[in-house]
Amino acid sequence: MDEAVKTMLAALVSTLMLGCCGMAAAQALQDPTRPPAGLIAAAGAASAQPAAAGPVLQTVLIGRAPGGRHLAVIDGETVRPGDDFHGARVTRIADNEVELVRGRERQVLRLVPKAAGGMSPVRATP
Repeated sequence: MDEAVKTMLAALVSTLMLGCCGMAAAQALQDPTRPPAGLIAAAGAASAQPAAAGPVLQTVLIGRAPGGRHLAVIDGETVRPGDDFHGARVTRIADNEVELVRGRERQVLRLVPKAAGGMSPVRATP
């Protein structure tokens, strides 16, 4: 081949390689485990509000078998029916709530309802 053609071909190949690398670097990668933007915005708005007064029910675990184990996590502390929680007795643990009784006072802690629409899969943008 002619030396000029080889030089032009080498320049073309290097330009194509640099162009491809540049395009790959320009594309932002999305974290597939990141929640949807709407859910993040809602969580940010909720955290900007004042903290709820009193204990917060974080999760409920109920065994599938009849008479299965009932556990709840309130303010990071695991409790069972009959346990004391900061001076109150845990009287009932249901699917989405826990009942506390302190003397004649009854308090029902509920899990936060799911966000409207729930979680949705992340869609790739072209």
